[in-house]
Amino acid sequence: MAQDPSTQRKGLRFLRIRKVVTLAELVLDLHCSPRTAQRRLGVWQAMNSYNRNGGYYTLPDIPKFDANGLWRYRGAFFSRFGNLPETFVELVANAQAGLTAAEAGDLLGVRPSSFLWSLREHPALRREKHHGVYVYLCSDPARYDRQRQQRSLMEKAARLPTDFEAVAILAEKIKHPTLSDEALSRRLRKQQVIVEPETIENLFVRHDLGVKKAPPSI
Repeated sequence: MAQDPSTQRKGLRFLRIRKVVTLAELVLDLHCSPRTAQRRLGVWQAMNSYNRNGGYYTLPDIPKFDANGLWRYRGAFFSRFGNLPETFVELVANAQAGLTAAEAGDLLGVRPSSFLWSLREHPALRREKHHGVYVYLCSDPARYDRQRQQRSLMEKAARLPTDFEAVAILAEKIKHPTLSDEALSRRLRKQQVIVEPETIENLFVRHDLGVKKAPPSI
């Protein structure tokens, strides 16, 4: 059935003014049935939000997507990649070190539990546990290797020692206050306490225990 051009223009104008609308709002503005409003959204190639059950719509040229391909407007979230599962797969593929559920939640602004379970066996993803936390990586072999290596570097840089390791580090530091983190790591390794220099540095930085250097003599 042909659509009234004036009604078409009215609907498009309404969408451009509001930027984001629900189906109910469009029905009220156009004085039409939900089915008719849905058909018009299809003709306009409108995008629907990936949150709130896809209940918000916008025109393709309205969103100002960020570097991750995401756009938020008044509580409605949109992705240039499509729905939530499609968006998550793309974000993982583009992430330098893959994504944990928490990292994905921060990026997307939604609870990961609402969609991650359904993606645990997705062919484009690899899901593995790192230090008790699941990390989602790209299944492409080359990309997977790069992401896994980067994740390991991130974890090493961020790791804090256990209580036992911290006591051993501090005991050695008290005995040998001038030793570098690398030298401390080597001494502890001989005692079967395996801590990387980065982990020792993280402990000192976290508790502001850096060695105070003497001011240069004048």
